[in-house]
Formats: sequence, C-alpha cells, structure tokens
Amino acid sequence: MTFIAIVTFILGLCVGSFLNVCIYRIPLEKSIVSPPSSCPGCGNRLKAIDMIPVLSYILLKGKCRNCKAPISIQYPLVELVTGIVWLVTFLRYGLSIETLMLIFLFTILIPVFLIDLVHMIIPNGLVITGLIGGAVFYLYHLFIKPISLYDSSHWSTPLIGMVSSSGILFLVALLSFVIYKNDGGMGMGDVKIFLPIGLILGWKLSLLTLFASIMFGGITSIVLLILRIKDRKSAIPFGPFIVLATFVCGMFGYNILNWYLGML
Repeated sequence: MTFIAIVTFILGLCVGSFLNVCIYRIPLEKSIVSPPSSCPGCGNRLKAIDMIPVLSYILLKGKCRNCKAPISIQYPLVELVTGIVWLVTFLRYGLSIETLMLIFLFTILIPVFLIDLVHMIIPNGLVITGLIGGAVFYLYHLFIKPISLYDSSHWSTPLIGMVSSSGILFLVALLSFVIYKNDGGMGMGDVKIFLPIGLILGWKLSLLTLFASIMFGGITSIVLLILRIKDRKSAIPFGPFIVLATFVCGMFGYNILNWYLGML
C-alpha cells in the first residue's frame, strides 16, 4: 500500500506538470500538445531536466536555465497540489473505482480553479472532458458494478445529480443576468462545470457541493467587502469556490451529511 501511495503521488506530480501547460495555453486557445514546452521569456525549448516536477524549480532556483528569467511559483505549486490531491484521495478511498473517479474529477478542476481565478472563464474543453470521463464511469456503474460514491445503485442517480445541481445554478445565473445584465453576475461556465460534477458525484454530493460552494463564495465575498478589497460591483469568480467545495464534499461529503442529519 505504501508503494502504491508513493507511485500515486509521483504520478500526480507529473500530471500537475501537464496541467501547468493547460493552464497557460487553454485561455490563449493554443494546442496543449504542441509545440513542446519552452521558456515564455526567451523561447528556449525546455529539456527533460528542466521539467522534473518541483525538483527542477528548486535546482534552477526558480530561474530559466538559459535567460535567467524568473519562473512563476505557480508551476511547482500546481505540481505539488496535484500530487497531494492524488495521494490524499488514494489514502481516503484506497485502490478503488471511487479513487479513480475523484482523481479524474479533481484533476479537471485544478486548471478550472486557476483559469477562472485569473481569466474569469471556465473553458468548454474542460467541461467536455469532464463529461466524457463522467459518462465512462456512469456506464461502469450501469453495466459492470454499482459505484458506492453514488450511494444508490439506481441508474438515475448520476443523471439527477447532473440535472439538479446544474439546473439550480442555471436558474441562479438567469436571475443574476436579470439583476446585473452584462455587468457582473454569474456566468454560464459555472453552470456547465456542474454537469460533470453532478454526473460523477451523484445527486446527494453534488447538491451538497452546490450549497458548500455558495457558502464559501458568500463568506469570502463578505470578508473582501469588509476589508474593502472588493466593492459591491466587483466581479468575483465563482469557479474556485466550486472547486474547493467539490474537493471537500467528494472527500468528506457523506460524513458531513451524516453529521448534519444526526443533529436533526
């Protein structure tokens, strides 16, 4: 088990390196597979030794080998966070289909977090990738073995999760558009990303995720207003709160639900 955990962590680091490419290129509408990675400063093509997750950043002291331009701390952080997320998910669910499902979902959502935070968009490509993966797990659930993450063997559970969570947020987005018109408000990207989230988590956890993301977003917005970092007209990306809520509920959702129901 320890060996598998180490391998999982290392694989997560490597995937995190690829996610950095996605985070940089997708908003620019560039291919994520070609050309090979290069320094944004001098354009020098990176060698294998320059792309060892986390370690290369440390050995190069955060600078390009060729032009000595500073390398953003985002690169090792994304690699490290991805590795930790993969490891924690494996430690939580073991060697199982549930681990594979959540690792896939969290991996899709890591670039969503940063792209929406910086560019205020959630790319359709990430949503579609999530839906394709979610459909594969759904077919596994139907024809091979029921997935415990859904908390039900019924065929409709993932579909209800997808429609209900995304549908509720769609109504919120419509109301937001009526109130704010084109000046702020909730975007359709937030609505669409809940399609794969609902399909993979099922209706119980996806609705809990929706509630948690609204709570996280609301509390953060209040704090930013109190500190005068943002004002009432400032646009605040909702995607990062969706990502955080998905991780919390994917990992501990049923514990939270059981705790809440036990208090009633």
